[in-house]
Amino acid sequence: MPTVSYDLHVSYRQAYLVDGYEEIPVMEDRPDDDPVHPVGIIRVSAEEGKALLITGLCSGPVGFSVVVSDEDPGADTDGYEDIVEISYRAQSEWLRIAEWSGEGDHLLPKLSSGPGWYRLRYHGVNMDEGNKVNMLAPEDAVVDCYLLQIWPQPESPPHVVKSTSHQLAYWRRVK
Repeated sequence: MPTVSYDLHVSYRQAYLVDGYEEIPVMEDRPDDDPVHPVGIIRVSAEEGKALLITGLCSGPVGFSVVVSDEDPGADTDGYEDIVEISYRAQSEWLRIAEWSGEGDHLLPKLSSGPGWYRLRYHGVNMDEGNKVNMLAPEDAVVDCYLLQIWPQPESPPHVVKSTSHQLAYWRRVK
């Protein structure tokens, strides 16, 4: 499975998953969480093709990895404290992770099934520590790390696979 890893610079605890062809993403408001199955730290915009990714750290670098697969790669329940899933409708075969500031852009491996429904599984570790640190300089060592898995799957309800941090509990309560 192709995996890409890098330090992602976040501002205001935000990064975005967007269509690979779209210009710098703009989300005027934080998308609402699912009212029946809140997952908190990943939210899909009403405007299709955008997802908000929330981190523990407010500003600075976080560790970030993405796996694009043809099938469910399985959750890494041993390596991560928090794991949530949500459905996402891709508008093209190319996606990218965009930093809030618009300064960083990370193209992801091509989606083999093209546009359509996908499952996003978002893992986080050390979110509480990232929240306590709050800000890091670009040259500082990362505190919190994230893994985003993407694979084709028909639309299905959001789901919390694992929840241990105070940050995930907090974001699940925030509408």
